[in-house]
Amino acid sequence: QDDCSEFRSQFEAGGRLSCTRENAPVRDASGRQHTNKCLMCAEKFKKEAQRGGGTLQRNKLPPSERTKQ
Repeated sequence: QDDCSEFRSQFEAGGRLSCTRENAPVRDASGRQHTNKCLMCAEKFKKEAQRGGGTLQRNKLPPSERTKQ
């Protein structure tokens, strides 16, 4: 299991996590290798943000429905 909790507070709303480029290879749950844990978590958070953003976009009400509330 990937534990990225130590980096979650550093993750910016814009989908960015600042990481060093140290070489400490780590594999994610799918077996893909990353340069270090921070970079692995940055990719994970970015995917989470994209999935969340897509869900929010689909659930937005059309302008005509927003005025009725």
